[in-house]
Amino acid sequence: MKKNMVILGGGESGIGSALLASRKGYEVFLSDNGLIGDRWKAELSLNTIAFEECGHTMLRILQADEIVKSPGIPEHIPVMKEIRKKGIPVISEIELAFRYSGDSKIVAITGSNGKTTTTALIHHICKVAGVDCAMVGNIGYSFARQVAKEPKAVYVVEVSSFQLDDIVQFRPNVAVLTNITEDHLDRYEYKLENYIASKFRIAENQREEDVFVYCMDDETTMKNINKYPIKSTQAPITMSKELPQGAYLMNAKMNLKWKGEEMEMSVEDFALKGKHNHYNSMAATMAATALDIRKEKIREALQTFESLEHRMEPAGTVRGVEFVNDSKATNINSTWYALESMTKPVILILGGVDKGNDYGVLKELVKDKVKAIVCMGSDNRKIH
Repeated sequence: MKKNMVILGGGESGIGSALLASRKGYEVFLSDNGLIGDRWKAELSLNTIAFEECGHTMLRILQADEIVKSPGIPEHIPVMKEIRKKGIPVISEIELAFRYSGDSKIVAITGSNGKTTTTALIHHICKVAGVDCAMVGNIGYSFARQVAKEPKAVYVVEVSSFQLDDIVQFRPNVAVLTNITEDHLDRYEYKLENYIASKFRIAENQREEDVFVYCMDDETTMKNINKYPIKSTQAPITMSKELPQGAYLMNAKMNLKWKGEEMEMSVEDFALKGKHNHYNSMAATMAATALDIRKEKIREALQTFESLEHRMEPAGTVRGVEFVNDSKATNINSTWYALESMTKPVILILGGVDKGNDYGVLKELVKDKVKAIVCMGSDNRKIH
């Protein structure tokens, strides 16, 4: 008899989960409280997967043997309260994908800042090295869709704290934690410690043969790292001192030491510029080294990587005013890094939905580099 699996959420994560579960023999039902996009509805129908939109049929949902919760769904809504009350197992899409990933290697990247760039850079290094790989998660296809449609030898997965909240056995061979700053606190009862615990879950199922890459210069990471039983081999990165094992930057050169291997490269040769991107480049280099990719290929990839859209992206010059698109900076720390890299007076356009951030950390940089602020969005009182 087929097991019933209910997928909550009809976005890319939910559709990918539905496709994978269906292919693995589950009786699948997808439910979304809002509208599902036409192309996704067509895909569900093509694969004879039952679904509903604009509401949840509780009776059907509560008949599930297991539920996959999309990352955008918070715990406090009525449907989740009923599911928890009944005790139905709830997993995330990355947990489902991991279950069916076979012998493939997984590199998982999380963090408040830099995770998308680091993910893309690791994927670029793998491609340059000729590795059969895919970049999934918050970039492009969901992890589950990729596993269902085109399995790869290596998955480079960008994972959010929301996805990590509902893992059970998810175990990356290489886990990367870029940093931890206040973000998404509205989903964590406005408690930073809850958000920190979610981030560290990326390493909780790792074994000794796995690798955990983290930034020694990130205060929050270092204050909390010993609170969690990390069994994997630690691979730190830093700009503050020389390391016996890991990656460090001194005198404008990146140095890497790992299992008897050494590598040195000038930051002038990095395609990605700026201090924050030097951290991303070190993290990606460390992850690629843990995958046994040759130094020559890593060096080539670091020189040829093209930066992502909406991340410190030059958007043109009008009447002598240079416009820079950094719209992917969705938290305070991202904005701090962007301002820190500026060499000319800045007119800063910012605002949006407040996620419990402390804008005070920007104060000195704003005094030093910003000549005017243009506020936008629904929550900008703290900015005034």
